[in-house]
Amino acid sequence: MMNDTGSFPSVAAVHASVLLLARAFAHGEVTRLRHAVADCAAAAGLTGARLDDYVLAVNELITNAVRHGGGQGRLRLWCADQLLHCAVSDTGGGIATDRLDTRQRPDPDACGGWGLWLARQLTDEMVVESGPGGTTVRVSARLGPPPGEGDDAGTVRESVAGTG
Repeated sequence: MMNDTGSFPSVAAVHASVLLLARAFAHGEVTRLRHAVADCAAAAGLTGARLDDYVLAVNELITNAVRHGGGQGRLRLWCADQLLHCAVSDTGGGIATDRLDTRQRPDPDACGGWGLWLARQLTDEMVVESGPGGTTVRVSARLGPPPGEGDDAGTVRESVAGTG
């Protein structure tokens, strides 16, 4: 793809990133930060259940940072390549490897342990980096319609379902 000057755009132009929110937070700021994330995610193009799911996932990460990661953290929210990314970092002691490796749903009676599992379920991608100096969890969601919407997949399923 050429630009107006007849040359190819730089890689930076093709993979531009837009910072939407960067904020340090502590316990008393969780609610306000959740609302700010919701506003920014909506402005970036998430809507409906995808918006609700993403905000819930980020809220779980913020809460985990406060509860388990030293009482405070940092959040960065940005868009790049049709994805909305959020990274939540803390300076706690890290997450045990066995907790990071599990993909199993927590026991329904468990009092805790739901945050990372929920964040993983409610977003398109989750990456965790953790060690003795702290943890950073990044969640991402595709911007635009969910897979299967806006194409012919729904029509095909309806036609198949209506034949029997």
